[in-house]
Amino acid sequence: MRRPHLFFVLSAWSAVLLFSTVAACAGDQKKGASPMTVSNGKQVSLEYTLKLDDQSVVDTNVGKEPLKVTQGSHQIIPGVEKQIEGMAVGEKKKFSVAPTEGYGTIDPKAFQEIDKKMVPADAQKVGTQLEGKTAEGRKVFPRISEVKNDTVVLDFNHPLAGKTLYFDVKVLDVAYDPAK
Repeated sequence: MRRPHLFFVLSAWSAVLLFSTVAACAGDQKKGASPMTVSNGKQVSLEYTLKLDDQSVVDTNVGKEPLKVTQGSHQIIPGVEKQIEGMAVGEKKKFSVAPTEGYGTIDPKAFQEIDKKMVPADAQKVGTQLEGKTAEGRKVFPRISEVKNDTVVLDFNHPLAGKTLYFDVKVLDVAYDPAK
């Protein structure tokens, strides 16, 4: 008679432990999101390829170290942050990001014409990226956008400003940010 009673007690404890474990895991979820989906405050590991309109690859980390970001912390461009929200571990997604959600539109005020003598002769080619410092000591990396007779036009816009970006993204891992 005692055996069935002991089995019932052990089964009841197993059920309590199982329920407690499930409840604890559910309590860890923020705003009802699954612990394995991308949501604000979670550490996300991504594999990505970035292409332009002509399908040329600008950047990729496929086969390399994953990109690790905290969702919602603005560590990546807004368009990507919005697109990966809610993605699950292992999920892949292709999407485009408009300039306004990427590196911005081209700012005509970000062009500056300078004396040609201020640029080394071998660097005076359209597309050459230069390195310099502002009066405040901040590093800048303008590109030469035009070479004229006596001047050079420098473009201080981000190289991807004004461009629609095409991403192939895969979520490799999602975890709570240990810093939080």
